[in-house]
Parts: sequence; C-alpha cells; structure tokens
Amino acid sequence: MNYFFPDIYQKSIYTINYDKLKENGIKCLLFDLDNTCVPYVEKTPTRKLVDLFDKLTNMGLKVIIFSNSPKKRLEPFKKKLNVDCCANAKKPRKNKFLVILKTFNYDLSEVAIIGDQLMTDIYGGNKVGITTILVNPMSDTDMPLTKIYRFIEKKKITKMTKQGIFKVGRYYD
Repeated sequence: MNYFFPDIYQKSIYTINYDKLKENGIKCLLFDLDNTCVPYVEKTPTRKLVDLFDKLTNMGLKVIIFSNSPKKRLEPFKKKLNVDCCANAKKPRKNKFLVILKTFNYDLSEVAIIGDQLMTDIYGGNKVGITTILVNPMSDTDMPLTKIYRFIEKKKITKMTKQGIFKVGRYYD
C-alpha cells in the first residue's frame, strides 16, 4: 500500500461530494485547519466555512477540526463553527486518530480525514485505515515545519506522477 496516496483528491473542501461520502457510510469528518479550511494566517472562520460546516452538521455528519495546531489557535474556530476540536493531534501519529474513534464510537469505515498535506493528513489517515481526502492548500504561506514537509511531499508527488498513479490537478472521488 502507498501510504501517501489519497482515496479522494479534490480542489478544495468546497468541491468534495459530501452526499457521496455519506452514501458510502462516512459519519465523521476530521478537517485539518491550516491551509485546508482557512489560510494559515487567518484567525477566524469565513462565512463560507461557517455555512459549509452548518450544512454538513445538518446532513447528520459529525465535524471535528483535527489539527496539529495548539488549542489556543483552534478556540475561535470551535466557538464560531460550533464543532468539536482535537488540538495537538501530532499527525501523522495514530494516537489521536484512535482516540477520536474510541471517544465517538466510530468504525474505521465511518471516518474520513480531509487535509492539504500528504505527510501528515494523508499518511496519518492511511496508517490508521480511514478514508483520506487530499485538497489543494489554500495558501503558499506555511509554518516552518510544514515547509519541510512540503519539500518531502514534492518528491512523493513526483514519484507517484512518474508511476502514473497521481497527478496534481487531476481530481477524483
């Protein structure tokens, strides 16, 4: 198995077919925050993000912000979006993924992670065995550690492109 290959690849969180995910048994969505839901520099959610999370909640989906960022960073989003958060997730480590599964009593097949990084979101989700959804980063501005991950990510993408299994901009669900 290629742990860096996402199950689904979409342009953004706004182009994902959430109805199809629900039809396929997904009940819980773990959203990375920085450069997945908002640019890294944003301090509060946009109206568009509030509307999306409201829509998903109304569909009966559990929405959790699942981020490596500290609790202080997530607090304004938790309040305005009215969702649960998991701060300091330490992706790609498995531990916090497993805590979410146990806490909310979900099977692996019922959870998906949505994120902009192969090295943390996709690798971590694939190691655990949940559905992985890659989206393009919202911004080129990243935290210093993320810049290192992006460098490694480029090499992984180049390799997968040469193998004919992945190409940036060729979306699928």
